[in-house]
Amino acid sequence: MTGTETEDDAQGLRRRGLLKAALPLAVTTAALEAAPARATSPSPTAKASSPRGRDRIDVHCHLIPDFYRQSLAAHGITEIAGVPVPAWSPALAVDLMDRYGIETQVVSVSEPGVTYLDSPAEQLAMAQRLNTYMSRELVHGSAYRKGRFGGFAVLPLGRKVTAKDVRAAAAEARRAVRELGLDGVGLFSSYGGTYLGDPVFEPLLRTLDELRAMVFIHPVTPAAYPDLGLPPFLYEFTFDTTRALVNMLYKGVYTRHARIRWLAAHAGGTLPYISYRTSLLTLTPAIAQQVGSSSAAESSPHFRGLFYDTALSPAPQAMKSVQELAGTEHILFATDWPFTSVLFPGAGDPAPQLDDTFDSRERLAVERGNALAQFPALAARIGAGTR
Repeated sequence: MTGTETEDDAQGLRRRGLLKAALPLAVTTAALEAAPARATSPSPTAKASSPRGRDRIDVHCHLIPDFYRQSLAAHGITEIAGVPVPAWSPALAVDLMDRYGIETQVVSVSEPGVTYLDSPAEQLAMAQRLNTYMSRELVHGSAYRKGRFGGFAVLPLGRKVTAKDVRAAAAEARRAVRELGLDGVGLFSSYGGTYLGDPVFEPLLRTLDELRAMVFIHPVTPAAYPDLGLPPFLYEFTFDTTRALVNMLYKGVYTRHARIRWLAAHAGGTLPYISYRTSLLTLTPAIAQQVGSSSAAESSPHFRGLFYDTALSPAPQAMKSVQELAGTEHILFATDWPFTSVLFPGAGDPAPQLDDTFDSRERLAVERGNALAQFPALAARIGAGTR
């Protein structure tokens, strides 16, 4: 066993042990594991379904088909970011949507994607299988699911990103969008410590720009992080998203590839709150040149041009910050289901906290209209306008 393998194994053990560090986390684990069973049988005291009807578009939720779950388990992966891999099926997803007034889920693959597989050939095969499943079984699938799903493609990128891997990822992005009819592409904030914005990704970014793609950035557990005995989804996910977004600014990605639309998970991590601070080098070009930054323009327009979802962030502390930075039209509703199953045991309003930031017209835009405007193919599939 190599030193790298030993380090990776140690990190894996540390992550898998996080939920055992304290009693409250053990309780959370039990609740998360039990949530899918409760989801099919709403409590008699649960709130009634939203009077607004089934019109929400959920842009951040995940799929875990059986063949993928089995592959993860075969590689010893039973937890993701400190949370047990939850139950998922198309039927469970439709049940959740029906109970919470959601018309469509745009699904994606969460951490670890295909990075747990060792060879590029295995990574490509699994990515293609997942994307084909999304297209044939969900997005363009059976009649009873018509219009209930959209999809972000997963790309064949591993822990160590090479130029060859990036070329394969670009080819799969073209196949997924043009041939399979998926609604965009999903990327992780980093791959084995290589962050979006690194020059190695440039050929892929050119392809995504050519496709005018909506690209969903989902965080991952960083390659190394301080161990506080807490599951990394609580805070490390937000930090890793922020690292990616800031890195892309200073590497000139937003300027060179202006046709890509970026959707940042979890309200952009911590970016809205620190957007001014992280822009300081763009306001002082002399300092930027000293650190090798290619960006000389003020950053606020770039950060304002990003899109942000509400997953695990519907409270006003986050939403008002995003609204101040990017405007209501750049905020899209999301649940992060099924990893958040414990938050959705009943029925009714999936994010009542949104009322603390948005009026009824704005909330309808956040939960429906903004997504339909950015996903025209999805809007056409469900025969919807941006009412």
